[in-house]
Amino acid sequence: MDIDRIVSELRSERDRIERAISALLRGVGLMLSANGSKLRGRPSGRGKGLTAAGRKRLSDAMKARWTARRVQPALNVAQTQKHGRKRRRMSAAGRKRIAEAMRKRWAEKRKAAFKNGAELNRRIKR
Repeated sequence: MDIDRIVSELRSERDRIERAISALLRGVGLMLSANGSKLRGRPSGRGKGLTAAGRKRLSDAMKARWTARRVQPALNVAQTQKHGRKRRRMSAAGRKRIAEAMRKRWAEKRKAAFKNGAELNRRIKR
């Protein structure tokens, strides 16, 4: 058995398969990197990112946008809706009623939890 001949045939087969794969990938716009992994091809005629002039235009546009935004009267976002109308506010009395109701509700919950806990402790001790 001639190992050198077998290795040579395997290498030629590998090269033939690699050529066939790269021809197929070139047909659909893909290329292979040096290590054989797939890379997406960049469309021809397209530059690499923004030009300096394009970056300057974007920068100037953003600066103008933020300047205009700073000049506008500051609106409290919590007080306005989508259409700029003021939201209704709760009166102090209404807020106080709700707070009292919540305190009462939580006191009842704590009392029930304590009662249930005491029942559990009695059952566990028996």
